[in-house]
Amino acid sequence: MNGMTLNFTAYIEKDPESGMYVGSVPSLPGAHTFAETLDGLRGKLVEVITLCLEEMDQGEIATLPVFAGITQVEVAV
Repeated sequence: MNGMTLNFTAYIEKDPESGMYVGSVPSLPGAHTFAETLDGLRGKLVEVITLCLEEMDQGEIATLPVFAGITQVEVAV
């Protein structure tokens, strides 16, 4: 990736049973990991993103989805 800097959006949840933080990057299939702390999770996310990108060519990287936003949706049940 020759000095290129890319930004990714990670979705983070805290698992109520284990207390672990779980992170995933929706635009990169397979990019998900977990850690005990948010700082630990950030480091692991960088690792998993790097690994995913190493498996892709420049054409695949150029066509990755671009983050557009997050919204909350209310549903009555």
